[in-house]
Amino acid sequence: MEYRRLGRSGLQLSVLSYGSWVTFHGQMDDRHADELMGIAYERGVNFFDNAETYADGESELMMGRVLKKKGWDRTSYVISSKAYFGSRKNLLPNQTGLSRKHLVEACNEALKRLQTDYLDLYYCHRPDANVPMEEVVWTMHNLIQQGKVLYWGTSQWSGAEIMEAHAVAQRNSLIGPTMEQPQYNMFERYKMELDYTSIFRNVGMGTTIFSPLAAGFLTGKYQGGIPEGSRLSLPGFEWLKKRWLQEDRLGKVQRLTGVAQRLGCSLAALAIAWCISNKDVTSAIVGATRKEQLLENFKALDVLPKLTSAVLQEIEGILENKPFWDSN
Repeated sequence: MEYRRLGRSGLQLSVLSYGSWVTFHGQMDDRHADELMGIAYERGVNFFDNAETYADGESELMMGRVLKKKGWDRTSYVISSKAYFGSRKNLLPNQTGLSRKHLVEACNEALKRLQTDYLDLYYCHRPDANVPMEEVVWTMHNLIQQGKVLYWGTSQWSGAEIMEAHAVAQRNSLIGPTMEQPQYNMFERYKMELDYTSIFRNVGMGTTIFSPLAAGFLTGKYQGGIPEGSRLSLPGFEWLKKRWLQEDRLGKVQRLTGVAQRLGCSLAALAIAWCISNKDVTSAIVGATRKEQLLENFKALDVLPKLTSAVLQEIEGILENKPFWDSN
């Protein structure tokens, strides 16, 4: 396992991490979560990702039960939560957003659900235009000062919003955001490769990217339709179908599969390796539901050295719908 520093902080994360979005409680029970988290930990994963909104808090409860049962040394792993969407089905005022009230209460609830004394990483899950940036930054700074959080960050914020948070922090001698959690994969590249470039250069932001397989689309399993039990077959995820099941993208997946076959790997391993070949990625979060899937995801570490400049150029040509011989 390779470990990378989270931006300019001293914290080191495994370049592959394990997350619970959709899967915990939605597709897996405690037994399966216990097995997969164990496999990940044994192979060097030290970061486990979660959020208040995942399965309305049930995901954090499940991960908390597994961690208590495992009894791993708390200093050996990193655990996260995120706040914004709330953890209740019928939300009342102040049970969502980035107000001081919700951020503090959501943090306390996450600590209880995860059965831990502190969160290593705590994210503002979305920007909140209704809350002054000063309130957000001061609240996250105070949670760190209280020992409830070690590092705070953002998820799906724009580059401008992140820099505004840093400006507030600098102006008031506060702790600014250390990391961002954006979506990043072969078909979702704008934030990582364009919007955040100046932030990587100026403040050294770390990233824990999610959906490196585009919700499973980059495994190739949707080429012949939507398999039963897959993520896109779940109720409430119609938006994912609209995002990924597009004819031009299906064609690109077919061509990418050819590249993977030539390299002697699966499309999934190739797609994850492509993500972590970007050195601005601190950790790529995988969310496998089966042992076989998780082990296949780990093969990305073996594929990474095979991604020569020529291979990366060929992949770029596919993503831009160019013939592989066209280097312009």
